[in-house]
Amino acid sequence: MRICIFGAGAVGSHFAVRLALSGHDVCCVMRGPHLAAVQAKGLTLRVGDAEFSARVKASEDPATLGPQDVVISTLKATGLRSLATGLRPLLRDDTAIVFAQNGIPWWYGIGLPADHPPPPDLGFLDSNAALRSAVSRDRIIGGVIFSSNEAVAPGVVENLSPDRNMLQIGECDDRTSERIERLRAALNEAAIQSPPVPRIRETIWSKLLTNMSMSVLCLLTGQTARAVREDPALHDVVPRLLAEADSIAHSCFPDVKRTTRSGPAPNHKPSLLQDYELGRAMEIDVLVRAPAAFARAAGLSTPMLDLLAALAIRQARDKGLYRE
Repeated sequence: MRICIFGAGAVGSHFAVRLALSGHDVCCVMRGPHLAAVQAKGLTLRVGDAEFSARVKASEDPATLGPQDVVISTLKATGLRSLATGLRPLLRDDTAIVFAQNGIPWWYGIGLPADHPPPPDLGFLDSNAALRSAVSRDRIIGGVIFSSNEAVAPGVVENLSPDRNMLQIGECDDRTSERIERLRAALNEAAIQSPPVPRIRETIWSKLLTNMSMSVLCLLTGQTARAVREDPALHDVVPRLLAEADSIAHSCFPDVKRTTRSGPAPNHKPSLLQDYELGRAMEIDVLVRAPAAFARAAGLSTPMLDLLAALAIRQARDKGLYRE
């Protein structure tokens, strides 16, 4: 398959190496020193003591890469405008686009199954409808990533979750399709786990349950997820936050369960805190504002999450990293 990883940072570069070594024709849209290093010597993935390298075509200009079978966007929500403006040269009539990101996606209300409660107005996730204009419904595939990675040098990424690297995918209307089966098989063959997903939005909420509470708490305290979990001062706060998050998700999917992992919480900073410390635009809308909108639509009282949301927005805005 011809596969383009659009926005190949740490996670996208990891996937690019594995897919290329699995025999696919992989290209990447990336920029900066990472791009220069990849063009000069390829991509390197470190997993524990092992090291894997792959040559992939990389460019800042999608027009140089040609039409693709699949585009996998690993951009953060704050960077999706570049996808909307740069996508056209990558498309054939049947090119699918996987939106693999944190939080509530811009396309959430498109193809919504009849048994799902009406969602709130999520227009703020797609400013000026740029993505709706650039991406037709038939191209949309939802994606949820479970994989921890870090760019340790230009052209080099390190995987921090060797036993847990997953990209779960599904059509926006939850139907089964040949292209989902084909892409899922390609991912599994490349050692990127991709088990069947009956309802992609339920998977989105399953991951978001933790992100919308714990990631924001990490942002406000400056601590890692493990430190927050183990902080005696937050012993009673964490379960109350998670209970409020559960209530929002259950208004859409009564049986949804939080994504869990064995052992202690990861001893690293979530991306929301990393972005804040590095001065990068923050995913406040998809992780904070959108879940709050669902709570209001369902008539739920979530005072602790509301307080965290207000503090997170203020903290990000004060540093110039968020603008409504």
